[in-house]
Amino acid sequence: MIKKYFTPSLLVLILLVIWQITASMMNMAFILPSPLQVVEKLWEIGDILLTVHLPATLLIVVIGLFISIVFGVGIAVWMNGSKTMERTFYPLLISSQTIPIIALAPIFVLWFGYSIWSKVVVTVLITFFPIAVNTFDGLRSSSKELRELLLTMGASKKEIFFKLNVPSALPHFFSGLKVAVTLSVIGAAIGEWVGAQSGLGYFSRRMMTQFDGAGVFAPIVLLSLLGILLFLLVVYFEKKSLRWRKTE
Repeated sequence: MIKKYFTPSLLVLILLVIWQITASMMNMAFILPSPLQVVEKLWEIGDILLTVHLPATLLIVVIGLFISIVFGVGIAVWMNGSKTMERTFYPLLISSQTIPIIALAPIFVLWFGYSIWSKVVVTVLITFFPIAVNTFDGLRSSSKELRELLLTMGASKKEIFFKLNVPSALPHFFSGLKVAVTLSVIGAAIGEWVGAQSGLGYFSRRMMTQFDGAGVFAPIVLLSLLGILLFLLVVYFEKKSLRWRKTE
C-alpha cells in the first residue's frame, strides 16, 4: 500500500516545493501566492467557505448530475432502441460539445438571472455528453451471440435488456460518470464565476477583484478536493455494482 502511493505523493510534494520556491522568488502574492499562504488563507476564511459557499456549489453539482444522469441514460436507451433516434440525436450530442460553454454562460444568466438554474444548466451541458455517449456505447457493446442465445431460449425484449444490455452498459456508464463528476465541478464554478451570489466560483472571482491571490486559490483548492471526493465516491459505487467484473 505504501509503495502504491509513494510515487504520486512524492510528485505532489516536489510540485508543491517548486511552487513554494517560485512564489517566494516572485514575491508577488497577488499574482502567485505560495502554498503556505493559500493554507493560511484557508484557515482564515474556512468557516465561510465550508458553511456558505461549498454547500451552494455542491447543490448545483448534485442537481446538475442528477439531471444529466436521468436524461443522458434516457437518451442513450432511446437511441439504442431506435435507429431514427440515433441519427437524430447523436449529431446533436456531438454538436453540443463544439460550442464553448463559457460563451453560453452569460446568456443563461440573462435567461434565469442569478438563480441556481443558470449554473445548473451550465453543469448539465458539460456533464450530459460523457454520460449519454458512454452509456450508448455500452448498450451497443452487448454480445450479439448472447442476444441470439437468449432469443432462442424465448427471452423477451425486456428480459434481454435487463439481463444483457444493462450489465454490458454499466462499466461504460460508470466510466462516463467518472468523467462527468469532475466536469460538474468545473461547470458549477464557471456558472458561479459568470453570475452568482454565493458559491466557491463566486468567492474566487470576488477575491480576484480585490487582488487577493491566496483568496482566489483557496476556493479553487476546495473545488479540486470536491472533484476528487466525488470521483472516489463513483469509484466506490462502481466496485459495489460491478462485483462480477474481474479487476486486478
